[in-house]
Amino acid sequence: MLGPWEWAIIALIALLIFGGTRLAGIGKSAGKAIREFKEETSTPAKQVPGSTPEPTEPTTIVDSDPGTRA
Repeated sequence: MLGPWEWAIIALIALLIFGGTRLAGIGKSAGKAIREFKEETSTPAKQVPGSTPEPTEPTTIVDSDPGTRA
C-alpha cells in the first residue's frame, strides 16, 4: 500500500509530465468515462430489434443410426 509521501511524489511527477491543464482534462475524461460506465451497467440492456432471436419451439434430434452409440 502506498503512503501519503508516495502519492505526493506520483502526483508531482504527473504534474511535471502532463502539465496542469492537460492533467485536468485527463481527470475530466476519466470521470466522464466512469459515469457513463456506471450508467450503462445500472440500466437494463436495451433491446435492439433483430439482435436477440425470438425463442422457438424445442427441436428434437433424431438419431438415424441408433446402433452407433454405445
